[in-house]
Amino acid sequence: MTHLLARRVYDTCHLTGEFRLRSGQVSDEYFDKYLFEGKPELLRDVAEAMVALLPECDVLAGMEMGGIPLATVMSQLTGLPTVFVRKQAKEYGTAKVAEGGPVNYLRVVVIEDVVTTGGALLASCGHLRSVGAQVETVVCAIDREQGGRENLAAEGLHLRSALTRRDLDASLVA
Repeated sequence: MTHLLARRVYDTCHLTGEFRLRSGQVSDEYFDKYLFEGKPELLRDVAEAMVALLPECDVLAGMEMGGIPLATVMSQLTGLPTVFVRKQAKEYGTAKVAEGGPVNYLRVVVIEDVVTTGGALLASCGHLRSVGAQVETVVCAIDREQGGRENLAAEGLHLRSALTRRDLDASLVA
């Protein structure tokens, strides 16, 4: 099952051409994670694989931007409420970092699409904890296996991933 899902995600998201990366480097290939999130059937299949990884919790917290569609579908599949986590609290209105419902004193699982180093996750989990959320677990669609798991663990966060970079690569050989 993992192998087939990995191949579908790879076939949908792997692009070739000329792409400028966030680092400024130019690459002849690119992995566009939003492409699987824009396909309802594939998004649902990835979300179902992620639901199987959930610990007991009270709330799902979808990370801006890619974690939001995943958390929304996972909420529909489980009946759990979801909140939407901003990278930075807005400076107007409610000025919340998590929109959509309360998180204080609740067991919150953070939902992300792709984890690389975990930098944005660490900041957001810190913000959630500062407003009283009990955050111990992050569930992601894809772990790129570039240090994110270790960086999160150093802050007491357990990463569970539906797919890894190894899964995506292995799906190409069979």
